[in-house]
Amino acid sequence: MGLTNSSTGLNAVDAGLEIKKRSPHDKVVALAGNPNVGKSTVFNALTGMNQHTGNWPGKTVASAQGYCETAKHPYVMVDIPGTYSLMAHSAEEEVARNFICFGAPDAVAVVCDATCLERNLNLVLQTIEISPNVVVCVNLMDEARRKGIHIDLPVLSRRLGVPVVGTVARKKRSLSTLLDTLDQVIDNRIETAPLSVRYPAAIERAIALLQPLIEEKAGGRLNSRWLSLKLLEQDESLIQEVCTYLDTALLQDLALHRALTLAQTQLERAGIAQEQLKDEMVSALVTAAEQVCDGVVTYGKKAYNAADRRIDRLLTSKRTGYPIMLLLLAVIFWITITGANYPSQLLSSGLFWIQDRLTDLFHALNAPEWLHGILVLGLYRVLAWVVSVMLPPMAIFFPLFTLLEDAGYLPRVAYNLDKPFQRCCACGKQALTMCMGFGCNAAGIVGCRIIDSPRERLLAILTNNFVPCNGRFPTLIAIVRMFFVGTAGGLFSSLFSALLLTGTILLGIFITFAVTKLLSKTLLKGVPSSFTLELPPYRKPQFVKVIVRSVFDRTLFVLGRAAAVAAPAGVVIWLMANIPVNGDSLLHFCAEFLDPFARIMGLDGIILIAFILGFPANEIVIPIIIMAYMAQGSLLELGSLAEMKRLFLANGWTWVTAICTMLFSLMHWPCSTTLLTIRRETKSWKWTALAAAIPTALGVVSCILFATLAKLFC
Repeated sequence: MGLTNSSTGLNAVDAGLEIKKRSPHDKVVALAGNPNVGKSTVFNALTGMNQHTGNWPGKTVASAQGYCETAKHPYVMVDIPGTYSLMAHSAEEEVARNFICFGAPDAVAVVCDATCLERNLNLVLQTIEISPNVVVCVNLMDEARRKGIHIDLPVLSRRLGVPVVGTVARKKRSLSTLLDTLDQVIDNRIETAPLSVRYPAAIERAIALLQPLIEEKAGGRLNSRWLSLKLLEQDESLIQEVCTYLDTALLQDLALHRALTLAQTQLERAGIAQEQLKDEMVSALVTAAEQVCDGVVTYGKKAYNAADRRIDRLLTSKRTGYPIMLLLLAVIFWITITGANYPSQLLSSGLFWIQDRLTDLFHALNAPEWLHGILVLGLYRVLAWVVSVMLPPMAIFFPLFTLLEDAGYLPRVAYNLDKPFQRCCACGKQALTMCMGFGCNAAGIVGCRIIDSPRERLLAILTNNFVPCNGRFPTLIAIVRMFFVGTAGGLFSSLFSALLLTGTILLGIFITFAVTKLLSKTLLKGVPSSFTLELPPYRKPQFVKVIVRSVFDRTLFVLGRAAAVAAPAGVVIWLMANIPVNGDSLLHFCAEFLDPFARIMGLDGIILIAFILGFPANEIVIPIIIMAYMAQGSLLELGSLAEMKRLFLANGWTWVTAICTMLFSLMHWPCSTTLLTIRRETKSWKWTALAAAIPTALGVVSCILFATLAKLFC
């Protein structure tokens, strides 16, 4: 599921990270770097690929490839996952480390953030331990200048022993020097002497015992000093992969086994136990980074990040962080609700005008009515409805969400929600995947890949559906407007609707916490893992790029998948509405069959069958209800919410029915697209079935309890 050992080890290098060269002369360059340093922006600028760049840690999970050329060489650029280290604490670190080790790149370009260089050097120092062909790309030099930070690049290069280039990734001209330097490194026109980090004396003696033997075994294919450290660490997964790569059983070599045993004994005598060894190594790396930066980085302003810190005190405070977060959520929903009305009506008018023309065409061709019904009134009409309802709000919501992401606010959301998720024995990164679920639950499921722990990733996947997606907003908004706000338009109506919708979402978030807690104490027991969450600097969003990428990467992608399942669903709905059974339609027959149970839930049979038939796309639930109430053979659209309310009241709706419908909309099975995504991510039908059963069971129970209490006390 997601990034697992099977998908991130050597097999991933051989398959998932297979290099697609356009010619045998292509040179392979790995782009490494911490999250949020502009690595993907460098990649896009060099290759021209439109890979999404986000402003929160861990955005690049899967590797991407692109091509560029210089006068000397054609290049395959491989954008490996952003990571803080190569010590393989996470799947991202394992993918990055394995590609640098076993992917045979001709060079590695490590992208660093000029505004926080010392922290970034940890990855640089680990990379040059593995490969000598390293170029350090100090990015965001423009931001560093604005903050009064000066970096002496020539001195930095001498201390690291590898070439260093300063860049501004958004300006392509600044990247020409990087490509020229890569040319020189690959052609051996630059002599490199990578800095060797000095570890405590006891560790150095242990390395000295192993290195000659490993040098003989590795045959120059891997850095013997680095491999000696990994053997001392007892990184079993890496050792296994190394053995496969070298085609030799390292630890079965008697001489090497004896040397390793002796080295470990000496370390223990020096007071360095196995669990302390990594701490000593990390401490040495930190010290080396400090020494390299001493005098290289100077600050013209003492409080160069004071503005960011002031904003953080406001956005991450216990008193103000949550209210601001909720206010922003309400504003986004208000803008989405208000802004989507007119384009949705316009789009609907255009698409249904096309439907009328298709009807004229079928009549002109003397096509059978059943064929016209299936293709036009079924397939096309449902498809048109889904597009007209989904596209406008998604085209507004996704760019707004992406702007918050690009500005650096989403990591603050994860920070605020980290403690609640920790109390539920889950990971704070789940907050980010939950936010993605507002747009589309399927996108939220894919986003769960950023969670390293398989247990915690499953928790996020199983509870993602409790956050209402874009497809359920129309149902929730319509019911709120009809029964609790009023059908009249205006500013007050849209604001109050946004507040009630926000309250509904808060209920979904509360349920997410509760179910996560329950699962973590029963089915998925475990201790919450720790993770490092970087709060990146606030940056001015790239408005044009954000809008373009959110439309193409998210809106159209999600819309396409929804349309793919909605079209055949339209055929099924039309057939059910037009196949007679005992003088009535199959749709009404099924509704009558479900009606007794639905009444216990505070619904009726038609509402329940509408949710069932809305399985491919939640957007069509309300239209199916209207069609069934009016006894029509195809989906209908009423002229106003007032007409819809009169129709619903005439069919027995009350405020109890409205609330129960909202509860069931919030808690029922995921749509078909989401379930298919869960199956693909988990590789398990069991977890897919459970992801459907948990919200459905909770929705049924909640509706029954509310309907029963309403009858008793109202």
